[in-house]
Amino acid sequence: MSATIELTVNGEQRRTSTSTIAALVAELELDPAKVAVERNGEIVPRSRIADAPVQSGDVLEIVHFVGGGSGKTDDSRPNDSWSVAGRTFHSRLIVGTGKYKDFEQNAAAVEASGAEIVTVAVRRVNVSDPKAPMLTDYIDPKKITYLPNTAGCFTAEEAIRTLRLAREAGGWDLVKLEVLGEARTLYPDMRETLKATEILANEGFLPMVYCVDDPIAAKQLEEAGAVAVMPLGAPIGSGLGIQNQVTIRLIVEGASVPVLVDAGVGTASDAAVGMELGCDGILMNTAIAEARDPIRMARAMKLAVEAGREAYLAGRMGRRKYADPSSPLAGLI
Repeated sequence: MSATIELTVNGEQRRTSTSTIAALVAELELDPAKVAVERNGEIVPRSRIADAPVQSGDVLEIVHFVGGGSGKTDDSRPNDSWSVAGRTFHSRLIVGTGKYKDFEQNAAAVEASGAEIVTVAVRRVNVSDPKAPMLTDYIDPKKITYLPNTAGCFTAEEAIRTLRLAREAGGWDLVKLEVLGEARTLYPDMRETLKATEILANEGFLPMVYCVDDPIAAKQLEEAGAVAVMPLGAPIGSGLGIQNQVTIRLIVEGASVPVLVDAGVGTASDAAVGMELGCDGILMNTAIAEARDPIRMARAMKLAVEAGREAYLAGRMGRRKYADPSSPLAGLI
C-alpha cells in the first residue's frame, strides 16, 4: 500500500496516497482534458501528467475556465468580416461570461448576441465538487472562440502566469490581457501592461490588450506585440458609455491592428457610437448580464453593433452650425 503524503491543492491541505498528478486528478474526479495543473509554480504539460510525480509538501494549482467569452453562419448578418491575428470573424460583438444567474442564461445570451468570441476567466477548480457544471458544458469551445482573460490580475507576473495556465488548459494562444492598477477604478496599469505584452508576445501568445484611451499608449502596445488594442470607453462595469470619443477616434486612425472598445458600454446606443467611430468591434459583459432581460439586451446589442458599423461605412452627414432645409425654399407659394 502506498504511503500517504500531504500536499496543498488549490490552497487547501489534502492527504493522498497517489504518486502521480494524473492519479491525483483522477482521485479528484476531474477531467484531465478540461483542466491545467501547476506544481510548485511550474506548469505541468498535459502530455506529462501521467508520469509527473507528486511529493509531500507539493503545492498544486488546478484551474479551468469559468464565466468571467461560431459555429453557425447567420445569413441575415452583414457580410462584413474582420480579422485579428489571421483569424476571421463575422460578428463584431465580443461578450463576457460573468454575472449571469447561471450558465444556461449565459449560453442563451451568447446565442442571442450572435457573438463568435467570449471572454473567459481562469479560476481554480472546486475540488470539493468536481461534478459541478462547467462553462464548457454550456458554451462549446469548438463552436465559440474562447478568449482567456486575466481579469483580477494586478501585476504583469500574475497575468503572465494566468495565461500560461490558460494555454495549457485549452491550447489557446489568442488571449485578452488586462493588468489592473487598483481595485477602485479598475483602470489598467500601463507600465505593467506593456511589460506583460512584450513577454507574452515573445512566448508566442497573441495578446488583445485592454488599455487606457490614449493613442500614444495604444501605439506602444502595438509595437510591443499586441494583436489588437482595446481602449476603455469608461470604467469597467460602469455603464457610462464612451466618455472620450476624440481619443478613441485618434486610436482608430493611428492603429494598424484592430481596435475594440472594452468596458463602459451600458446600452445599445453606446455600442453604436463605438462602431460609428470606426472601431472594429465592441466587448461587453455587464451591459447584457445585468439588464432586466439579458437575452433581449443581447439581441439589441447585436443590432446596435451592426447598425453602428453600417453608419460608419455609409459616412455620416457633416455637422452644421445653422439649419439647412430639406426642401428647397425657391418656388414657395
